[in-house]
Amino acid sequence: MRNAPVVIAVRLGESDVIRLDGVPDEAVWERAQPATGFLQRDPNNGDPATERTEVRLVYEADRLILGIICFDGEPDRVLGNQMQRDRPFGADDRFMWTIDTFLDGRTGYYFEINPAGAMGDGLVDPAADTGWNNDFGSGINRSWDGIWVARVRRSGVGWTAEVEIPFRTLNFDPNADAWGINFQRTIRRKNEDVLWTGHARNQGLARMTNAGRVEGLDSISQGLGLDLKPYAVGNVSAAPGRGRPDALSTGDVGVDAFYNLTPALRANISVNTDFAETEVDQRRVNLTRFPLFFEEKRDFFLEGSSFFDFSREDEEAVVPFFSRRIGLDERGTPQPVDVGAKLTGQAGAFDLGVLQVRTAESGRRLGEDFSVVRVRRRAFTQSYFGGMYTRRSSRFRGDIDRHTTGLDFELATSRFRGNQNLEFSGFYLRTSSPERADDTAAYGVRLAYPNDPLTAEISLRELQPNYDPAVGFVERRGYTRLAPTAEYSWRTRDHPWLRALGWEVEIEFLNDPQNRPLTRAFSLSPLEVDFHDGSRVAVEIQPQYERLEEDFEIHDDIVLPVGAVYQFTSYQLQASTADHRMINVQTNISTGRFFSGRRREYQVEMGVRPRSGVALMLEAEHNVLGLAEGSFDTDVFRLRADTQFSPWLSLANNVQYDSVSRLIGWQMRFRWIRRPGNDLYLVYTHNWREETDSGPRRLSTLDHRLATKLVYTLRF
Repeated sequence: MRNAPVVIAVRLGESDVIRLDGVPDEAVWERAQPATGFLQRDPNNGDPATERTEVRLVYEADRLILGIICFDGEPDRVLGNQMQRDRPFGADDRFMWTIDTFLDGRTGYYFEINPAGAMGDGLVDPAADTGWNNDFGSGINRSWDGIWVARVRRSGVGWTAEVEIPFRTLNFDPNADAWGINFQRTIRRKNEDVLWTGHARNQGLARMTNAGRVEGLDSISQGLGLDLKPYAVGNVSAAPGRGRPDALSTGDVGVDAFYNLTPALRANISVNTDFAETEVDQRRVNLTRFPLFFEEKRDFFLEGSSFFDFSREDEEAVVPFFSRRIGLDERGTPQPVDVGAKLTGQAGAFDLGVLQVRTAESGRRLGEDFSVVRVRRRAFTQSYFGGMYTRRSSRFRGDIDRHTTGLDFELATSRFRGNQNLEFSGFYLRTSSPERADDTAAYGVRLAYPNDPLTAEISLRELQPNYDPAVGFVERRGYTRLAPTAEYSWRTRDHPWLRALGWEVEIEFLNDPQNRPLTRAFSLSPLEVDFHDGSRVAVEIQPQYERLEEDFEIHDDIVLPVGAVYQFTSYQLQASTADHRMINVQTNISTGRFFSGRRREYQVEMGVRPRSGVALMLEAEHNVLGLAEGSFDTDVFRLRADTQFSPWLSLANNVQYDSVSRLIGWQMRFRWIRRPGNDLYLVYTHNWREETDSGPRRLSTLDHRLATKLVYTLRF
């Protein structure tokens, strides 16, 4: 944070009153000097912002308040459609900020608002998906859901906001008088991103080493640090297609308790944990030999999940702790959770994540105990050394007791050759169980150069045949993999319609334990075109070699034999219009050889936003496969209809169908945020089965459920 800009927070006096109405016009705002002078990150890096932005900060003992003015010379063209909390703002103007409350240059809190009053938040997490907001080497974990309030107002000068963040919502050192802070604004119609500091493309909002500072904080308090969230839930369900036609009514109560053991370390206990409000998974058809990865959506496991992140491997390759292994079976059917306890946060130079969960016996599933311990020792400015331990055991069978232990590290800097990012990371994992004793390790290293205009990476890893983390996710095992990748982007300056041209290459070599080839994959994107309005076109060529280690049943009674070797090439065209348009379309067309035959794939997504707060999204995916062993088609359809009456009141409908399961699913989800932390949910789910055995096609009800949940938060 050398030469970092500073903004001073002004303490409210006894006579100062702020009415949180979205217009920072009270007298105290005049005493606060604004953070201004934003510079472009895109399109013309380093140029002054085309529209002025001012941010002021005031505070008192228990809260921080931001006053934001986003000036705009064309206020009628300010875009703000999304109102629902934590939904993407990719089609809207937005204002974002990050706060590093421990001034460690690594972690922090993320907040965002848009002109419609929608709110989003998360945690700055160096281990999160690289590339969020094009922030190289860092990212945002969107699982955190804090209690804060934003009020937004449009006006003739643009749009303004007042934001109140209770200090009880944040972890911080009460003796420190300065935090790291940074601001970013997106002017959507221009696709212009501007930052207060850290505007270089190798930096960005999520890189807290490039943040500025807020000073003047004095005598602030988290209070007792205790939050109680009691809740009540009621369900009415029936499952005529599963042999339970009569309606069954149930009800229960539970509580989540949160307590700050220290200003930086938080304990959470959940009793009678319930997930009635959880959104359904997105339906997918699997045409691979490997299991699909579905993201966690349950609040208890999302809260503080970044403290359990392990390594920086790509996508779902190495996940020793996968929380969906707890309380869900392989089909996503819930299993009751009796009690869960969690400890997350920082203790000195250590990041800690500890989890203990007990599930109840349900049907044929035995009650189990799950334990997870994750420790990271922060080193230097952006590096760490860490360890992880997981255990899964049955309370009724002593022979089912499986463990995973692991070590990992990352050495990272954003000052390589002056201002370049460089990362070197590695991991080692070993699993143990009564059934498997040998070849149970996984290990790898990764060297990355995530920068603009050039990003390059090479990784090497091995997953032995018996590596099996009981509380983790494994897509594939029994291989050694070498994967170099490179990506280059050439950006224009002052071009009337073209913003960037790029190319990308990914190579993958997989060998079996005897060092024989399993997979050779080459993905080349010779042309990627980005336009100023947000539209995009890209082409991709994918030659591939596959040797099957076992029979591959790709569809009913269509089996590709073990030992078969295939070489095939596919071609892909991707095109998308700008998200901010009232009607936007994304298409993906792929054709070419596929194993013993050919495959054509068509994907279309169309979004319609007739007015602010109303959004329709229709998605269709159609596959046509003609193989030597047989031919078949697959289809997936999704319709999402969202209506947001205000930032506090929303109704979401999600309808899905796939031709493999022949199930149609509908979920209606109503949410009323009485005030942040106090929520009412009403969720209706209905599943139909498409009957095709004899006669004309018809639908029969498989199951349906109506659930309501009331959550109330008490803060001390």
